[in-house]
Amino acid sequence: MSTPASRHHKRPRGEGQWALGYREPLNKNEENKKNDDGLNVRQRIIDVYAKGGFDSIDPADLRGRMRWYGLYTQRKPGIDGGKTAILEPEELDDRYFMLRIRIDGGQLDLRQLRVIADISNEYGRGTADLTDRQNVQLHWVEIESVPDIWRRLEEVGLSTTEACGDTPRVIMGCPLAGIDADEVIDATAQVREIHDRFIGDPAYSNLPRKFKSALSGCTAHCTVHEINDIAFVGVRLPTGETGFDLWVGGGLSTNPMLGKRLGVFVGPERVADVYGGVIGIFRDYGYRRLRHRARIKFLVNDWGVEKFREVLETEYLKEPLPDGPAPEAPRGERRDHVGVHPQKDGNFYVGFAPKVGRLDGDALHLIADIAERHGSGRVRTTVEQKMVILDVAPDRVDSLVAELEANDLPVNPSTFRRQTMACTGIEYCKLAIVETKASAMNLIDELERRLPLFAEPLTVNVNGCPNSCARIQVADIGLKGQLVVNDRGEQVEGFQIHLGGALGASAGFGRKVRGLKTTAEDLPDYVERVVTHYEAQKKEGEPFADWVQRADEADLK
Repeated sequence: MSTPASRHHKRPRGEGQWALGYREPLNKNEENKKNDDGLNVRQRIIDVYAKGGFDSIDPADLRGRMRWYGLYTQRKPGIDGGKTAILEPEELDDRYFMLRIRIDGGQLDLRQLRVIADISNEYGRGTADLTDRQNVQLHWVEIESVPDIWRRLEEVGLSTTEACGDTPRVIMGCPLAGIDADEVIDATAQVREIHDRFIGDPAYSNLPRKFKSALSGCTAHCTVHEINDIAFVGVRLPTGETGFDLWVGGGLSTNPMLGKRLGVFVGPERVADVYGGVIGIFRDYGYRRLRHRARIKFLVNDWGVEKFREVLETEYLKEPLPDGPAPEAPRGERRDHVGVHPQKDGNFYVGFAPKVGRLDGDALHLIADIAERHGSGRVRTTVEQKMVILDVAPDRVDSLVAELEANDLPVNPSTFRRQTMACTGIEYCKLAIVETKASAMNLIDELERRLPLFAEPLTVNVNGCPNSCARIQVADIGLKGQLVVNDRGEQVEGFQIHLGGALGASAGFGRKVRGLKTTAEDLPDYVERVVTHYEAQKKEGEPFADWVQRADEADLK
């Protein structure tokens, strides 16, 4: 009798895999990419659209290829979330763009930070949001200003190339690479090599969907390797040799899956070749027929790790990889780098917490000035929408901390300030159903006021739609934006609630309790209630996620 898997593989239409001969465009996105590579839009933006203005932009470029350079039209103001799924793209489009600046490895020097700050103030109405993938996003950008923005970014070694689109997007890395006394391996050189070899290369600019990468030797596992398309995690062999453990096929969105270990050891000199092999498999064997099944996680899930490893070694690398060990469990309860900590060179790094990643051009200038006054020339972005200042001498730490704290950039934040994240939301995003940033900020303020003594680790992730840009399924409290009915019978903004998601040793997705929703207005009351139940019932040292698994449903509502 045939299994569901074998029936799946015999589907006559195939999944649009190039390696199996399916080259015909199978949907509008594939047709658009076949007609013209997304990388080619750059010259049209410079020569045509920036001169002719918004109305001169070809729709196929506007809603497709411009993403290859980090540009999305933002949402037209005043369109409520109930219309998100109903209106056509051109009805949702504003005449302004979000522009995503890729910051590979989260690495910035002060000159780069100041250029971003200037661009924000001159061309983005002061907007500058830190994302949970270490990027900076600007808003209100007009097409006429894009060539000058690119020129200024590229003069300091930054770009927006493949910051969005069906491409290899930003390569996440530990912000402490090279300075953390505990790190297994410094992956800076590997991040750079992958960037230089693959980003902007037409051989890899037409993937089935986006491709998210993480590469780190951090013992806190700060790059959340479990939910990336590809991740290299620092490991040490019994001989003392260091390298990387390879993970593939992680991702969240509406069909979440955790990444899977291939069980191989990748030496530092092999990382870029292995990366090229995995992204090659995705390009050639990835599913292109249905857009919602086009991420590499579906291929890995169907093939299994044994077949994936075999194809990688035999077809792409032409040689086997040695078996290797799994990474050690993450260090510490919080996988971030907030606070004051020693570097291996005797200096200190200082991590601080902007509120849900929301900054502006003036704040970026301020951060650069504070860092420079305290002897630092380097700052970093993190995957938790936070920032880190490196290389602070011991006698300058207290002064630095005082200046950051005085400017609402706390180094010793509350749990709620430290561990609440929010996606862009309806303010700018065309996919969103509800507002997120202001709701999350209000939630932080309310919880700090109501629960001033609460100090346990607790992640609260706020998302404006089901796509999980803010990683709702792996948060202690994950909030998925939707319209709900309040007690007065009105349809209002609210959230479906996921509880007890986690990464690390006990990785798993949050528990959905039937009918568990809240209005945005009642959100602080709900979180206060469930956190209070946790505090009253938890065992010594019991994480929130573990408590959720055994808690009565009544205590989760």
